[in-house]
Amino acid sequence: MIQNKIVAHYQDGRLLKGVTSDFLPNKDLFHLVPLNTAPGTKPQEIRVPELKAIFFVKDFKGNSNYKEKKEFDSEKPVAGRKIKVLFKDGEIMMGTTQGYEPNRPGFFLIPVDPQANVQRCFIISAATKEVAFV
Repeated sequence: MIQNKIVAHYQDGRLLKGVTSDFLPNKDLFHLVPLNTAPGTKPQEIRVPELKAIFFVKDFKGNSNYKEKKEFDSEKPVAGRKIKVLFKDGEIMMGTTQGYEPNRPGFFLIPVDPQANVQRCFIISAATKEVAFV
């Protein structure tokens, strides 16, 4: 069973780090085993509509000294459509998507910077203020 390292970012600002093996973009619920819990710990239920986004990460530490690129490299082709997301809390994310539709509950975004800790994220549409193709 594949386990994804994720950071669940709630709309109220809370963060929960851990692993999941049952997240599906068309489901309102998945389970997460929080980071640093004892083996065999019962997973927590995570309700997707309460979230801002789910960040699929390379590792949980990241690199606080790394300056993430926020602009596309005009010399490199991209897979998917370029998109800019403005969240209700003011955060802006840039990346690419292959499946954004305004009437869906969420969509995947691949961040601009392939060297960043976030490999991809699932953005909850209700947590966004504006989404635009660029």
